[in-house]
Amino acid sequence: MMQDKPAGRPQLKKNGFTFKQFFVAHDRCAMKVGTDGILLGAWSPIANVKRILDIGSGSGLIALMLAQRTPETVHIDAVELDSQAAQQARENIQQSPWSTRIHVHPQDIASWAENSEQRYSLIVSNPPYFAPGIACSSPERDSARSTATLDHQTLLRSAALLIEEDGFFCVVLPETVGQDFSALALADGWHLRFRLDVAEYAERPPHRVLLAFSPSPGETLLERLAIRAKDTHYSEDWCGLTRDFYLFM
Repeated sequence: MMQDKPAGRPQLKKNGFTFKQFFVAHDRCAMKVGTDGILLGAWSPIANVKRILDIGSGSGLIALMLAQRTPETVHIDAVELDSQAAQQARENIQQSPWSTRIHVHPQDIASWAENSEQRYSLIVSNPPYFAPGIACSSPERDSARSTATLDHQTLLRSAALLIEEDGFFCVVLPETVGQDFSALALADGWHLRFRLDVAEYAERPPHRVLLAFSPSPGETLLERLAIRAKDTHYSEDWCGLTRDFYLFM
């Protein structure tokens, strides 16, 4: 009697990243799917959120992750300045299970904030952080990574116009940049409520930081996460944070 062959890994699409519940094409986006975006999409607090804004959405990765994590009643706006990235985000969203909940707006966030009457209980951003003049591989990547197109002061003040009083504004940044960003935020009246320091290994210093600010004061929760265990496999904490998304976890 012939036995069935064991099931192998599913065929993966090219020019993008396949997650458990959706696919993100990113060949027309300057910034590809990466650890920073996945961290922010998996970590951002979602308790009692009603409406979400993703600033600088790129391929739509973080908006899609947050759609997977939240009820059908939660509406998500994704603002993206680059027209090619915005179009690709639209296509990714249309092919996802949440096409009716996420809306992409190809617009500058400062203009969006000035003209919008909507307020959000959660705002997220994987913002640019390189100083202008640092060379990147393409003009599009330079635009996506350089603060010349969106400086941190403008980002903070745009978020302040759009956030609900008890909402959260979350970013992911290099740890050294995060210190300066926090100082700017505190000077503008924000309160740091959650901070997650991320290191490759537990014994190494953090290289990334996730920050959650609120207009309302409250206790600050400080945490730390190591991506890998000593044996170089992914750590239990990393797997716990991302297992709902990674295909082979």
